[in-house]
Amino acid sequence: MTTRTMGTTYSTGRPPSEGRAGRLSPGRTRFTGVLLILLSLISAAACHWVFGWWLPSDSERYQDYRAAEPCSSRAMEQGRTDCLSTWHLTVEETVNRTAGKGSSYKATLTDQDSWRGTVSFGDPGPLLERLESGDRVEATAWRRDIVVLSKDGVRQNTSEAPRDELQMNAAIGVLAGLVAAQVFVFGTVRLVRPCDHEPFTWNPYGKRLLLTTTAICFGVGLPAVWIGIPWWTVPAVAVPMVVGAAGWMGLRLSRSAEGGA
Repeated sequence: MTTRTMGTTYSTGRPPSEGRAGRLSPGRTRFTGVLLILLSLISAAACHWVFGWWLPSDSERYQDYRAAEPCSSRAMEQGRTDCLSTWHLTVEETVNRTAGKGSSYKATLTDQDSWRGTVSFGDPGPLLERLESGDRVEATAWRRDIVVLSKDGVRQNTSEAPRDELQMNAAIGVLAGLVAAQVFVFGTVRLVRPCDHEPFTWNPYGKRLLLTTTAICFGVGLPAVWIGIPWWTVPAVAVPMVVGAAGWMGLRLSRSAEGGA
């Protein structure tokens, strides 16, 4: 009898109590739920910051830039920076390097008063790729930043030029808000049902939902930038898509669990 019992104990390759020890206690599960809720508040704060400050600030800056007029002689004498001033500068050197994340597009400029500065670009064309050392260019400055370079009628915005790309701001804000909602639900379920919080677990539901949410937000935001549709269409389209995807994935997991049972 003793020999048979020992053989049964070690035939599984692990102690009989190991499976029970792998399950978190209700106290630890509730503690994890509290941490998730705190994390959701951080993500919600990020969402509020995007829609409450970042997006309106970028929108206002772009509108001010679009409304700016060339500086008058009096404005130049007063040192005003909210108008468009024009400067004639010399190209000292350029950097035009395309290497994935290590890409760099820059031009170092100088003037006759020993001023020297560097401006960055998002891509090499249409002007940067043509510039050579010693070229004379016309620089347009606004609020102490060079926003445009031009030469022989060819213009290129610098990285400091305000852009109407609020759709991506909205995509980031929507992502933060949806992640906050997901994490809050997962945390609340752990507080209410510490011993039975299926299917609100990281694997597979939480992981799949987070990846789907990210893909939808940027999958809507990027085309919105390219097409030029208003930024508010991003949350209007992305939120229902994520909610629908969450319900569909949850339903599939429930049916799979019932089928497996």
